[in-house]
Amino acid sequence: METKTSWVLDKPISHRGLHDSDNIPENSLPAFENSVKHGYAIELDVRLIDDQTVIVFHDEKLSRMTNRDGYVSTLKASDLSEIKLLKTDISIPTFEQVLETVNGKVPLLIEIKRAEQAFGLEEKIIDMLKSYDGDYAVQSFDPRSMHYFYKNAPHIMRGQLSSYFHHNDIDVPRREKKRLKKLKYNDLSHPNFISYKATNLPNKYVTATGLPVLAWTIRGELEAQKAQKFCDNYIFEGFIPNKTDIEQ
Repeated sequence: METKTSWVLDKPISHRGLHDSDNIPENSLPAFENSVKHGYAIELDVRLIDDQTVIVFHDEKLSRMTNRDGYVSTLKASDLSEIKLLKTDISIPTFEQVLETVNGKVPLLIEIKRAEQAFGLEEKIIDMLKSYDGDYAVQSFDPRSMHYFYKNAPHIMRGQLSSYFHHNDIDVPRREKKRLKKLKYNDLSHPNFISYKATNLPNKYVTATGLPVLAWTIRGELEAQKAQKFCDNYIFEGFIPNKTDIEQ
């Protein structure tokens, strides 16, 4: 898998689509349509809900992004149209809807949330991508998820997500954080690239891998200029990158 010449390093990637705080929520069809309009690849998050539908949503809980409380995993597809993102009339999309909307126009960087024992989410993603005519890659904090892709769909590019885990906003068990910080699970996940928190770059753990590096999440041009010294590409939100960013 030759990552160094792939789309993953071609130009900055929009974090949960090109969204804003008022009219275009993160991980929504309008955010993805906006990314397509501006020609940016899309990073997005996928989860399984109760009826095994794959949806695009970041959090475990509904409260931050919707007019509801409760856990996302308890939803059914029939509930989605009734749940609105932020203060809009926009609903949570299914992954199938996103694939139909983007339709190969820009690449997709698909973040897989924490793996379950049966790997049902990974299996469904692989199956849904078989007929998708477009570029894509997957990434996860969970090396077991990436191992599943390595064993069952080795043609799909894989990214190992990590950081220094200074805050508790990332779904990684405490006992695993130290090893994951040091990228000690790479012999399990077999990543094609590393996706590391920008404020923790550069570091010896990333450098030692010799793999291409994505920095996340960049929120302004000054951050972008700084990050580019230590990464091959970056994931951004809240601004439109300078056209010269990353491009050689």
